[in-house]
Amino acid sequence: MILSIWARFKRAIRSLFGGAVSAMENPRLVLEQNIRELNDQVPEMNENIATVKANMIMLRKEAEKSEDQVQQLTSRIKSAIQSDREDIARKYAMRLEKEKESMERTQQQLQHAEKAYEKALKVKKSFMREKEKKIQEAQDALRAHEQAKWQSEIADTLEQFEVTGLDQTHDEMVQKLNRETAENEARMELALDSVDSEELQIEEDAEELRAAELVDQFKMEMNAGAERDKESRSAESEDSIDLPDELEESEPQKTIGKQQRTQSE
Repeated sequence: MILSIWARFKRAIRSLFGGAVSAMENPRLVLEQNIRELNDQVPEMNENIATVKANMIMLRKEAEKSEDQVQQLTSRIKSAIQSDREDIARKYAMRLEKEKESMERTQQQLQHAEKAYEKALKVKKSFMREKEKKIQEAQDALRAHEQAKWQSEIADTLEQFEVTGLDQTHDEMVQKLNRETAENEARMELALDSVDSEELQIEEDAEELRAAELVDQFKMEMNAGAERDKESRSAESEDSIDLPDELEESEPQKTIGKQQRTQSE
């Protein structure tokens, strides 16, 4: 029972602090830190690989030295045997035995070192491949985050225009104008319906008659003027015809005077 309560208490503490840490974490900063840490691991890995390689080179030299020592001891043993110096040959034989054991240990260590070096190179290759992959993913995520941030800023800018509000106001004003137009048209129709169409027709006919009378009056005045002009022209023509009669009356007087002058002569 106590263990169960303690487990629940620890789980509650982890959930509490875990939520606080998650809230404090900035994904962008975390990815940038991961990239730095991955890049920082490369020099450390190179140092470890260099250490493994140096150990391999040292063991290789020791193995070569042991091989030379074994060869020298073998030659000395053979020379001692040929010189009938078995006592010296036995001493070299004991040293040869120890040198062979050391050479075998060195060769085994060298094999392990070579395998460790090969494995380190493979680990480095895998790590570099994974590192490049992680860095590429992080960089892609950061670029996507920057693009999303830029798009968010554009969205905020576009939202400031309040397109929806403008559309709503626009629709409301259009509907209001259409409603006022329909009301005015309805009022006009009602006004026209309330007017007596026969009365309007009578007034129009009366105006036409009045216009016809005015035209007839103009015609009469024009005819009267034409008659007066005609009479004045006739009077002038009669005056021009009387002038020859006076001339005829004066002609006999001129003849009589001539006759009188002839008789007097």
